[in-house]
Amino acid sequence: MAAIEIRDLHKKFRVYADQGNSLKEKMLSKKRRSYEERWVLNGISLEVEKGEAIGLVGKNGCGKSTLLKLMSRILFPESGTVKLNGRVSSLIELGAGFHPDMTGRENIYTNASIFGLTRKEIDERLQEIIDFSELEEFIDNPVRTYSSGMYMRLAFSVAIHVGADILLIDEILAVGDAAFQAKCFERLMEIKAEGTTIVIVSHSMAQLERICDRTVWIEGGKIRMEGAPNEVNPKYLEYMGQRRQLSAAKNAKKEQTDAELSEETPAKWTDICLVNEQGERVEKFATGDTITLQLTYQADTANAEEALIGLALYRADKALCYGTNTQREHLQPIVLKEKGVVRCKFAPMNLVAGTYWFDVALRRMDMFAYDYAAQAVRFAVYDPIDETGVTRLDHTWSFDDTAE
Repeated sequence: MAAIEIRDLHKKFRVYADQGNSLKEKMLSKKRRSYEERWVLNGISLEVEKGEAIGLVGKNGCGKSTLLKLMSRILFPESGTVKLNGRVSSLIELGAGFHPDMTGRENIYTNASIFGLTRKEIDERLQEIIDFSELEEFIDNPVRTYSSGMYMRLAFSVAIHVGADILLIDEILAVGDAAFQAKCFERLMEIKAEGTTIVIVSHSMAQLERICDRTVWIEGGKIRMEGAPNEVNPKYLEYMGQRRQLSAAKNAKKEQTDAELSEETPAKWTDICLVNEQGERVEKFATGDTITLQLTYQADTANAEEALIGLALYRADKALCYGTNTQREHLQPIVLKEKGVVRCKFAPMNLVAGTYWFDVALRRMDMFAYDYAAQAVRFAVYDPIDETGVTRLDHTWSFDDTAE
């Protein structure tokens, strides 16, 4: 018997033009009573085996969180069925089930009882819950005094100590410091090894690849693809990268048009792309591949002075991974031609799995910007090794099995 059985699930919401803030406003204005129906899920069928961990991915608004809420019975479908076999614990919304004026200790009892634990069971697990949350110092303070990270610690600690057969998690692990996030994931791996079924919604492909046996990609309220994370995640990242590139291209075209109307620059980028060792354009590649950033420009040689080129590499969460320019690297100033191509080769490109982009600048030596291409090229990296962080560090292992 599967832990979770979902059959032909449909869900819609009413979106009101203007709901109004009072009964009087709602009654007096017909417009405020008008709404349109939006279907969020359109026939989802899914089975999750006992002990399996699956990740739900998809762009915002695709129905991931709605599906999780239907599983946890916070919402109910228009049609279709959801069957869960076993005790369910969920982390759907930060602090859901907590009373702000009650202490952390009191909220542990309240929250755990919602999950089905008896008073005796909570008493037995209370200290373990407090210890894991690392909130001993604040456990008798009202939770309204807690930060969002402290909320997450307490909520996660309760959820993983109720002895659930099924654990549902919706992006909550994005809250909190890095050390506690790592601790949570180690605990999730232990829970999974004990046979707990896990369904997690996350935008972090690295997190999903680390814990999940299967990724389910939802698009337009339907399952577009499902399978092993290392098969589904690169295709999903490629799709999202294409969407962002189209959006960035539209914005860049508008900005370029506006700039041309105001002042013609003496030098500008005409094409920016990534190419592999065969010279083919690529938008995704594996950790360790040799990749070249290829920059094509054109210049008015009569007015363009010597130049430098700068680049900045960003991760999808806008974290700066690397930045440099030709002047910092003590290269000679670039004498611009009418048309030219500049290449920056990364051999190897040791980024771990994720989505990244390059910003690229063409500047005079006094740092005046001839052209600046924000998010000039976006790309996805997939990693056959289960690594975390930003970059793979070259290393070797050695083992001395000689007994002293």
